[in-house]
Amino acid sequence: MSLPAVSLLVCGTVVTMDDHRALIENGAVAVAGNTICEIGARDRLVGNYPEARILEVGRGLVMPGLVNVHTHAAMALLRGLADDLPLMTWLHEHIFPVESRLSAELVYQGSLLSAMEMIKGGTTSFCDMYLFAKDVARAAEKSGLRAWVGEVLYDFPSPNYGALPQGLIYVDEMFARYENHPRVTVTVDPHAIYTCSPDLLVRLKEKALDRGSRYVIHLSETEGEVRNARAQFGKSPVHHLEALGLLDSSVIAAHCVALTSEEIALLAERGVKIGHCPESNMKLASGVAPLGAMRAARLDIGLGTDGAASNNDVDMFAEMDMAAKLQKVTNLDPMVLPAAQVLEMATRGGARVLGAEQLIGSLEVGKRADMIVIDLDKPHLTPLYDIPAHLVYAVRATDVVHSVIDGRIVMENRQLLTLDEEAVLAHCRQLAGELTGRTC
Repeated sequence: MSLPAVSLLVCGTVVTMDDHRALIENGAVAVAGNTICEIGARDRLVGNYPEARILEVGRGLVMPGLVNVHTHAAMALLRGLADDLPLMTWLHEHIFPVESRLSAELVYQGSLLSAMEMIKGGTTSFCDMYLFAKDVARAAEKSGLRAWVGEVLYDFPSPNYGALPQGLIYVDEMFARYENHPRVTVTVDPHAIYTCSPDLLVRLKEKALDRGSRYVIHLSETEGEVRNARAQFGKSPVHHLEALGLLDSSVIAAHCVALTSEEIALLAERGVKIGHCPESNMKLASGVAPLGAMRAARLDIGLGTDGAASNNDVDMFAEMDMAAKLQKVTNLDPMVLPAAQVLEMATRGGARVLGAEQLIGSLEVGKRADMIVIDLDKPHLTPLYDIPAHLVYAVRATDVVHSVIDGRIVMENRQLLTLDEEAVLAHCRQLAGELTGRTC
């Protein structure tokens, strides 16, 4: 029996995140094309595949790439524009007015900026809902990231497509463009119940079902949203969607801060997926999502950064750290969300939320070769007693030295291989200044 055509060996202590949470010291992951074909001892795999390129670092740790299940990549251009404000003031008085001046080029460059930050911080997959989504997808293609991308839709005119009928055409064009794409998957994205009529929510659900896609929506982000929904519809946001027949396993509900125990049980019964964004929820004073109750109900939960305008970064290592600590201090229980569970949310959990658990989220034979290498030879990472705890509480984005996505090396020794970092930074400074009228 002939050996597979292995082109790359990624070596170090391998944290597989498989069902058994197998850990292989002095291990290696063998890559053929875009797929993991073997995992085992480094010396054996190097001997079996002498022609393969070796990617490693002295005291390296190899793990699945992080999965960011909710962000707005192009909002990197709005980072720091309107800080220290409540959600609705931030959104309606600052963000929506600036977004009315967006263009395809602004969104493309802003998405490249976020892509650079994500890759350099260990993220290999992200789920994005924003305007000019074709250009977000174009940035994902250029950068090498794996992406789930949707055009955010409202009842009012969009600065991208204008009137709603054109928005529906735009979404269909995206589905046609990215059908069977190896790394870009299109989603259907109503913004929220307070920006979309019941009719629009239903029409978009029909489109998502027809296309077999994820249905991504902001849901119950604040108590104010819940109060307004009760005043307008006579029911909470969750029950509004339930009454419309929209809750099922294709739904990715972002935030879900203001939920009752009955609503959590309903979401679990319907198989709804949750995008948890703790740093954004904290910064906008939206509240703390009841993660313990959600996990007890066995909801599928992934971690998201939200956009850099409300975070102010897309750093998934920081998000893991904050997710764990926020639950501990809120519940006054240091054991409420252990590091291993948070790490699972950022890898396998995110993959399940996106419906991609057969492809990504763990290092296993047959899955896509999406992985990162972390340099453990650092003062803040020494000594090392517990790997999941280290990854959640001690590792920083800057500790990621190599990144492989779909079998392709996209960062080596912290140098991006798919993007001109200096050029993107310079261009984004110029465009942000033009967009906001501020010196950037």
